Order: sequence, then structure tokens, then C-alpha cells
Amino acid sequence: MVKSTIETRNETETGTAAPATPATFTIGDVVRHRLFPFRGVIFDVDPVFNNTEEWWNAIPEEVRPRKDQPFYHLLAENDESSYVAYVSQQNLVFDSEGDPVQHPAVGQMFDGFEGGRYRLRPEIRN
Repeated sequence: MVKSTIETRNETETGTAAPATPATFTIGDVVRHRLFPFRGVIFDVDPVFNNTEEWWNAIPEEVRPRKDQPFYHLLAENDESSYVAYVSQQNLVFDSEGDPVQHPAVGQMFDGFEGGRYRLRPEIRN
């Protein structure tokens, strides 16, 4: 496959490939992890992996996702706690529960929940 000049430049500048996959989810979507029992609301999106190599290498190789896809920052929750998660697109699905996420930071970033989605506060929007 021949890479375009833009793809090659992006790889050189960032050290990662340009995204091979467009983003499926958007800020405010409530999603669930495909493998692990947690769900959350998306509050930021990276078009490709943008975390540390230490974080990347901590993932077992047999389940390590590709870097050339969107990664999402979530206000996440499971049955025991709430936390911030960083998850690849391939490991997320839309949450079918339709219930709000019970994370303490939700009210700081979002000002409404309707139709299974959160609305980002106007003062936080870019």
C-alpha cells in the first residue's frame, strides 16, 4: 500500500500512524467495554493512541489493541467504583441500558442527559 504525504508526515510528527478508522463514538455517548464489566460517558477523543508507552506495554500483548484507531477518554464506572478510563474504539460498544452514568465528575462536564447521551456544558466546548 502506498501512503500519502499527509499520512507519512503524521507518522513522522507523532510517531504513530494516521487513523485507519474514523471515530464511531462522540463526546457525550454512553458506551460499554466489550470485554470488561464497565461503562462510561466519553469526554474526549484522540484520533489515534496518545498515551505513554508504559501504559501501552502494561496491556497483555494478546489483547493489546492497534494504535491506529480512535481512543476515548471515559468517565467510567463499574459495580465497585468510578474512575477515568482510556479505551480503544475496538473495545467499545454503545450502552443499551439508557441509564445515566454515576460518576462524580459528570456534572462538571455535562449539563443534561437525554436519549442515552450527555450534552457537553457550553463553557467546556472548544
